[in-house]
Amino acid sequence: MDDHERESAVGPSQDHSRHGAGEPAEDTPREQSMLENQARHAGAGRQGQHDQGGPGGDGGHGDRGSHGDAGDHGGHGGMHEGHEQLFRRRFFVATLLSIPVLLYSETLQGWLGFSAPAFPGSEWISPVFSVIVFAVGGVPFLRMAVPELRDRAPGMMTLISMAISVAFVYSLATVAVDWGEPFFWELVTLIDVMLLGHWIEMRSVRRASSALDELAKLMPDTAERIVESGETEEVPVHQLSEGDLVLVRPGASVPADGVVEEGDSDVNEAMITGESRPVSKTPGDEVIGGTVNGDGSLRVRVDAIGEDTTLAGIMRLVESAQQSKSRTQVLADRAAGWLFYVAVAAAAVTGVAWTVAVTFDAEVIARVVTVLVIACPHALGLAIPLVVAINTSLAARNGMLIRDRIAMEDARNLDSIVFDKTGTLTEGEHGVVGTATVEGVDADEALALAAAVEGDSEHVIARAIREAASERGVDVPESRAFEAIKGRGVRALVGGEELYVGGPNLLHQLESGVLPELQSFADEAGENAQTVVYLVRGAERMEVPEGGSGDDGPASREGELLAAFAMADVIREESYAVVDALHELGIEVAMLTGDSRDVADAVADELGIDTVFAEVLPEDKDVKIQELQDQGNRVGMVGDGVNDAPALTRADVGIAIGSGTDVAVQSADVILVQNNPMDVVRLVKLSKASYRKMQENIVWAAGYNVFAIPLAAGVLAPIGVVLSPAVGAVLMSLSTVIVAINAQLLRRVDLSVPGPLGVSARGRTSPAD
Repeated sequence: MDDHERESAVGPSQDHSRHGAGEPAEDTPREQSMLENQARHAGAGRQGQHDQGGPGGDGGHGDRGSHGDAGDHGGHGGMHEGHEQLFRRRFFVATLLSIPVLLYSETLQGWLGFSAPAFPGSEWISPVFSVIVFAVGGVPFLRMAVPELRDRAPGMMTLISMAISVAFVYSLATVAVDWGEPFFWELVTLIDVMLLGHWIEMRSVRRASSALDELAKLMPDTAERIVESGETEEVPVHQLSEGDLVLVRPGASVPADGVVEEGDSDVNEAMITGESRPVSKTPGDEVIGGTVNGDGSLRVRVDAIGEDTTLAGIMRLVESAQQSKSRTQVLADRAAGWLFYVAVAAAAVTGVAWTVAVTFDAEVIARVVTVLVIACPHALGLAIPLVVAINTSLAARNGMLIRDRIAMEDARNLDSIVFDKTGTLTEGEHGVVGTATVEGVDADEALALAAAVEGDSEHVIARAIREAASERGVDVPESRAFEAIKGRGVRALVGGEELYVGGPNLLHQLESGVLPELQSFADEAGENAQTVVYLVRGAERMEVPEGGSGDDGPASREGELLAAFAMADVIREESYAVVDALHELGIEVAMLTGDSRDVADAVADELGIDTVFAEVLPEDKDVKIQELQDQGNRVGMVGDGVNDAPALTRADVGIAIGSGTDVAVQSADVILVQNNPMDVVRLVKLSKASYRKMQENIVWAAGYNVFAIPLAAGVLAPIGVVLSPAVGAVLMSLSTVIVAINAQLLRRVDLSVPGPLGVSARGRTSPAD
């Protein structure tokens, strides 16, 4: 039902085979595949990182979880969930099996002053259970170290594998040869802590990358194809061919791109083009597959199917943007890369120095092994995952869901944030933003009469007028004899008077002139890209019987113009504050929209936005993001629609409004659950605080190694100070505790944002003003 004339703006979770405690050493093929995928994923991250001076560089976007490898867009969510479950299961099994090793460790018994029960064969408890723990929890790290070694780019997996392998082999050797104390309890605790760190890391990485699936869901499964006889047949959409004529009923989705041959209706294209108003479609107009038809019936001639449709093009853009994400190693892995070389060099120097100074014997081997084992930092394995887990929790409590573990690190460096207009900076629905009346007519009275006339209409403008009347608290009189006038507006009887509400075409039909004061109001509204509708009183009183519908249409007679209402997509109140707050942080604000230039400029001028991209087609939105990035900007994108998905994925940090479409949410790195754009400011603040904690934890974790490795190597041996493996294990634990406490201090960060936040005294237009 076309009530009003409008001028449209241009515009898996995976099924895992679980191990029982009795079969811990066996890997299912799926687990092996996941470990290999994880290793390849980490290796690809190093190869794709920007050249920033080696492991210590800080460039690139980071390993963005589900943006993943080419051709694997659909499986990364399940892959990361599988990794999380794999390491979670192995952590609990390994920890349970470590208890006997700890109980029967002579070192721990001496420290804690107890003795475990002895029985025949009890001396084999530590070796046997350590072998099982190594098989359950250590072998996965060995597998993930293979790609690092193959690429000659050692990192955390290589460092962990070196330490646990050396401790494992040396400890087994001490069972057969008296080389000194074994490292069984150090070995199992090291594996347990590393499994815990990797489990936490995988939980923070997991991201269900189902954006393409959500896009595909927009297309209906079936279509009503019109055959030569004029009858319709229901067929699967994939059986449509170019040139087919299809019937699109009211409320149905358009099955394919095409051209309207018959019918008039309004089509909701917001999820594809970003246009906030339903677009009127008449014969000759193009329609897009996946958009939703309004109240009218359309007959559409199909001109694009399958991969040639607009929606398929958007899907390709999302996939391309996902695959093109650059990835770098996380801070801990970069530190581990350097630490690997330091440890190997220190061990080599230790062996040579002790051999020259003393002689080559079991003590020299013990020294070298101690250096290599101590070099593997418990704390470094937890330094980043703990911070990520805490900042993810903090973000969630502040209305932000972090779907990408590097999103926080990137957000601190953003110097340009691009907002989609419709549904992000604006409410995404029309409201009455201005009212003008003729002399002698009260504004509330005019609004009440207009709401009465629109009482039976379901048009977006009708709903806006009724909502404005409700917000004003005016008494809306009863109406009857409602009738929609095609292409002009509506009319009804209110208190025995014939009243009309409609656009300029209605005035032309009623031969109603516009008074100067209303004309200036309409001109100003037009300059602000607002739609104007008028309230007109008919020239004659009409007595229509109860339940009647009036005559067949408005007579060509003069009507009395009473009021004019300006309609617009209402700006969110929070939008004023967020723009000013970002400016205070030194971040430029841009707006990206498919709406017309007039609409975009009006909103940008109102909010004080720096850059405007208007009349941007879906396939060009991510191009605009790329243009900003090519200028050297770190770009964040905030949006809520399908048409925003490629731009959200292309941006360095994609931020989705939580009430937006599923595909926008699935394409983003951060989701604003509470639909409050001000959470973007909180995101930047939390990013800075989180990164600072990461750096501090790296210093604490690496500081342990800087102190412990030389002592383990025996640099102070001439004065009788030599770090034993047991004392080294205590220092490991102390370093881990310090890192954990420091990560918890992140919870004290102040994310509160003052109300106005320096908002200027710009005039703010609210509905029905």
